[in-house]
Amino acid sequence: MDTWDLRVLGPVGVVAGDGRPVALGGRRQRELLCLLLTARGRVVGVERLVDELWPDDPPPRAKGAVRTFVSDLRRALEADRGRPRVLVTEGAGYALRAPAENVDVRRVERWVEESRGAPPEEAARLLSGALAQWRGEPFEEFADAEWARAERAHLAELRVRTVERLAQARLDTGATDEAVAALNALVDTHPWREEAWRLLALGLYRGGRRRDALAALARARARLVDELGLDPDPRLAELEVGILRGDPALRSPSSVQDVWSNAAAAYASVSARSRLETTAVLISDLAVSGAVAAAARQRLEAIAAAERFGDPELTARVIGRFDVPGVWTRSDDPAGAAAVVAAAERTLDRLGDGGSRAARARLLATVAMESRGTADRGPEAREAERIARELGDPRLLCTALAGRLMQAFERTGLAAERHGLATEIIDLAVDHDLSTFEIHGRISRMQALGALGLFGDADAARVDALADTFDRPLARVFTALYRRMRDGGPTAEAAGILARSGMAGLAGGAAALVSLPGAAVPEEDLGPYAPWVLPWLAARTGDRVRARVLLDSVPDPPRDLLQEALWLLVLKAARLADHPGAERRATAALRPAAPERAAGSAVIDLGPIAPWLPPPDPR
Repeated sequence: MDTWDLRVLGPVGVVAGDGRPVALGGRRQRELLCLLLTARGRVVGVERLVDELWPDDPPPRAKGAVRTFVSDLRRALEADRGRPRVLVTEGAGYALRAPAENVDVRRVERWVEESRGAPPEEAARLLSGALAQWRGEPFEEFADAEWARAERAHLAELRVRTVERLAQARLDTGATDEAVAALNALVDTHPWREEAWRLLALGLYRGGRRRDALAALARARARLVDELGLDPDPRLAELEVGILRGDPALRSPSSVQDVWSNAAAAYASVSARSRLETTAVLISDLAVSGAVAAAARQRLEAIAAAERFGDPELTARVIGRFDVPGVWTRSDDPAGAAAVVAAAERTLDRLGDGGSRAARARLLATVAMESRGTADRGPEAREAERIARELGDPRLLCTALAGRLMQAFERTGLAAERHGLATEIIDLAVDHDLSTFEIHGRISRMQALGALGLFGDADAARVDALADTFDRPLARVFTALYRRMRDGGPTAEAAGILARSGMAGLAGGAAALVSLPGAAVPEEDLGPYAPWVLPWLAARTGDRVRARVLLDSVPDPPRDLLQEALWLLVLKAARLADHPGAERRATAALRPAAPERAAGSAVIDLGPIAPWLPPPDPR
């Protein structure tokens, strides 16, 4: 026979060049051929062949039977009756020296190897060809044989890795649907394959299915930890963080690269002033898309570049283009926020009474937004709102109202006021198609309703839908924390959400807060909240002396989303430690919030405030 194809990735057989099957004799003769094939060209002694073919009780003429099998196989595989070249005799054994192109499993191994480092299109072609070689289970008829177990395990692993690598190649070429379909089938049959779960989540994300991608990662953790007792690969957690942040690196290599490159090249011819203003818009988009830290750095650089032009109107526009509303009252970058406020105030001074009123309003709103939780800038926020209303500019009004919302903490008990501001932002955003402001307004209203004890899901569900539609990953952090707080989810879940958020102002110390009133919390984990939590922890554990010492110098909490909760902790500590002075301070601070719950953060709920307050003095 001049050409033939040896196939073991399915029923063992040899096919002639014209497509006809070649007779290979009985089961043991086929098994001998497989034994020689799995030796990969090495000599297999007759004694071993006898032991493998007849493991229990070899017949008296077993060695003669082996020689007969070899002779028959040579006639099937070698047309030239001269010196054997394929099935050769060496010493007291035999070796199969079949060309790689004549054996299905060798072709697979070669194509898989060649796919390494190949361009995605070429890799996909090679790996698709490799998977097409499988026609069933390899060596299935010899499954009980000792020699076959390791080979079957090796080939099963090879096939799964080939499926994974083909999926990666397809993702890299934009064939997302094909990749996801194959990976869904793979994780169903091989739930321990962490790489398959990673690629499935990545494929779902690239296909615009962010929610399904996060659900796949959650399912992977459940299967690996709960059912299999395995610690998930850190890359799964890294991918989840990237998805939540909307990391541009996760996008398909071919999806935006050409468009971006062409636009960037054309943009090089635009004047520096125009590039600077448009760059400010891009930085704003970076922030809402999840690249918070990078956006903060670039924003400061853009402002510094604008100031070097010496044109306060230009600087005002660059500062004002970053109209990203905040939904948490602690800044991710306090030093950077202070620098932005300083630049905005310098620019206001340089504008004086001249310049556009809109520019002035944006600068005032910026001062209010960036001073959240650190300074009372309510007057600036209200002035920005007044100008925006007079100008009739809905986006500018949303910006000003967002600043007011972040300043509406002059005292406790202002949830109803924040609810009204948030509702107006939502109405404006819906009417004028301002998705970022609608997300901001709904999260802020969700927080206010939590303080009012009106827990629901309408705003959270709408935020999730908008986050999916407009690629706003950070929004889901707040809805996930809200639902965990509302439904009493596990502390570890909240800690994980916070750790993956990428928002330093939110994450710092909050993981310890959400564990309250649970077991003792390590002091170093409390971050900026330690001054108000430590007295309560000390009093709760019976250390009244330490609690009173801490309460002697406890400062007022920052005027932010957590002020009611922190004041309530102070009040509880003062009661337990018998500290009348701290109790009077906390009671006076919380009196305006008597109708509310200590839940305005939508992260922690310490319950109703009224039961902890004494009746008001009738005098």
